[in-house]
Amino acid sequence: MVIMSATQQLARHICATDYENLPRDVIETAKWFLLDTFGTAWAGTDAPGAEELRQTVFSDCGDGNASVLAARKKAPPGSAALLNGMYAGALDYDGVYEKGSVHPDIVTFPAALALAETQRASGRDFLTALAIGNDIACRSGGAMVANKGWFNTATHGVFGAAAAAAKLLGLDEEATAHALGLAFAQASGTQQALAEKSIVKRMLSGLAARAGVFAAQAAKNGITAPREVFEGKYGFYALYGKGEPTALLDGLGEHYVTIKTVTKKYPSCTANHVAIDAALALANEHDLKYSDIDAITVTISPFMDSLVGGTFDAGLNPQVAAQFSIQYSIACAIQRRQLSIAEIQPDVIADPEINALLKKIKVIVEPQWPGKFAPCDLEILARDGRRLTHHAAHTPGTPENPMSIGDLKAKFSDCASSGVNPMSIGQCNNAIKTILAIETVKDMAEALDFGGT
Repeated sequence: MVIMSATQQLARHICATDYENLPRDVIETAKWFLLDTFGTAWAGTDAPGAEELRQTVFSDCGDGNASVLAARKKAPPGSAALLNGMYAGALDYDGVYEKGSVHPDIVTFPAALALAETQRASGRDFLTALAIGNDIACRSGGAMVANKGWFNTATHGVFGAAAAAAKLLGLDEEATAHALGLAFAQASGTQQALAEKSIVKRMLSGLAARAGVFAAQAAKNGITAPREVFEGKYGFYALYGKGEPTALLDGLGEHYVTIKTVTKKYPSCTANHVAIDAALALANEHDLKYSDIDAITVTISPFMDSLVGGTFDAGLNPQVAAQFSIQYSIACAIQRRQLSIAEIQPDVIADPEINALLKKIKVIVEPQWPGKFAPCDLEILARDGRRLTHHAAHTPGTPENPMSIGDLKAKFSDCASSGVNPMSIGQCNNAIKTILAIETVKDMAEALDFGGT
């Protein structure tokens, strides 16, 4: 009896799965996050670092037939995936699979979009590749039980991107397995970029998307790669962090873990979101502003503290610093009664009233709390002596605290009406209509025309 490696089993699943095999909730989830990720990527086209990367990529690549969002110039598939991947992750406004701390769509979507367009695939084929790729990225992250400091979205997302790309290129089982092995050869991305609030953090999703496209293209042309990608002596789980190949494959094709992906309500690290909800609840209930407050304490888990608990310092990259600061998030929510794309712009980040308020915020870590993104306790000591408290138990965008389709459409419109080429109201509505019916599109090369974008 021949025992298939985990890589070979994944490859068989990728090749065998068609649109008709996908459960309805998986299809709807894929469309939901397609709309969400497309919008956040459009908004990210003018984020710090975006123009610099555009110049770098366009100066180093020839003409192609893959669209770069909000730009009239097209590029080769890998280059388009790199740019669109950076845009999608730039504002930290994209969906996240909590179990593995993986943001699947910002890697898989750019890779799948580039090849769906160049292959002139149907919307059904595109959606199928997207659903398969996202599931594999999330499974890979969820199966890892220890992380040495890798940036999970990139190191796991590259497998999702390669899977989606292989599906759209029509690779057979053997070539698809090689594509996953070639993705492993390129898996990279470090949390040091996040720790230092550097712009390259935003590029990691794009680099992984480009790597996934390249892996599938190389495999199509006959390049071979290791077959024991995950469980091998020098495989992914031996080198990158302890993992369980059985968990990677558990229920493969029977259930899709991506239906548990969380939609982001705010354009900041997910670890900030319960605190933003709590701050908005107290500010609105008691009509608070910075001059009404003497002190604030926020109690969070160790994991949340590791991402967003440090002292706020705008530094050289104020937008990234704001997105990864629970102090800024709370102060901004109280002072402005919202945290949208407008609130992560440099002029708002420099607001003296917000900065005066955030200096009154103390972060307390509760070592017994195991949660990654929830809960949090917020306490405000008002100048009139009142102690105002709010406990936020569930992350916004989860099944316990869901966003509605109306919320998602509003978020898309807010995102799409910004960026380097803002959409009009009519264009936003056309885009929403097209994306939510993407399975009816006959040719993805024509799917991005929303009325002159």
